[in-house]
Amino acid sequence: MLSHVGYYRLSGYWYPYRIQRGEKPTSRGDEFQAGASLEEVTALYEFDRKLRTLVHDGLERVEVALRSHISDVLGSHGPLAHELPSNFRPQFNHRDWIQITKSRISRSVRHNTAIRHHLNTYSGIPIWVLMEVLDFSDVSKLFDGMVAREQQVVAEGLGFRADLEKLSKNQRHKAFKRHPLAAWLEQITVIRNACAHHARLWNTTFIPVGTAAARTVPGLGSLPQGQSERLYGSLLMMGLILRTVSPGTGWPLKVRDLVDHSFEGLTFRTTSEMGFPKDWQQESMWQRVLLES
Repeated sequence: MLSHVGYYRLSGYWYPYRIQRGEKPTSRGDEFQAGASLEEVTALYEFDRKLRTLVHDGLERVEVALRSHISDVLGSHGPLAHELPSNFRPQFNHRDWIQITKSRISRSVRHNTAIRHHLNTYSGIPIWVLMEVLDFSDVSKLFDGMVAREQQVVAEGLGFRADLEKLSKNQRHKAFKRHPLAAWLEQITVIRNACAHHARLWNTTFIPVGTAAARTVPGLGSLPQGQSERLYGSLLMMGLILRTVSPGTGWPLKVRDLVDHSFEGLTFRTTSEMGFPKDWQQESMWQRVLLES
């Protein structure tokens, strides 16, 4: 393991097994808890590796669906609707975003025949072609910049149907000012990058996302109150989107099986490290019977 994984990478997985010295969780000594073993650290590493693979698989379908829904909504204004600042919120830094798209187009010219065709034949790149060469973070920022009514169309197309009447006046104001899904996409972007760079997922703290609006969406009631900064929230959000865009998907069940069989039996480890609530298996998203019906 040390030869093929490396001491530094593996040390991140045995770190929580070191005895805490002081009140701060980061105050760890050099001695390990009784019962800790390299075999268990290896098992934790393998679980996290499989989790990254599973998350990456789910993110592929989420990302494709998001690109499609955004291009449909913006494309209804015309193939070059993304080039007009008037199609976006006044707060959106449209100029900087356009500069980013130009760099993505330049990057893809050599290997993307569709981009070369449109550059050589037309005066611009249609939104539905452009979406294929943007990074996920670019797409997330584009959604954040869309006007509220069009954000709503995209969000509902992905299964995110919040009941804003259940929120306080201040919460509704925040939801209209910035659609709640925008913050989730920002967190999912960070998780996607973590997967791409083989970083730890199981005990990582991500950009916190407010959960008030999302908790009103059917299927998302097990999100923590206040905010979500652990992996569970994004897993739940991904499950919601996947069940909408890919009916009958077995992805949520795969998540449950991986956690049940590869994590639950580890000594000293608890699913709360990933933000999972108590009795999470009883939540509708992870119910085996729903996927088999």
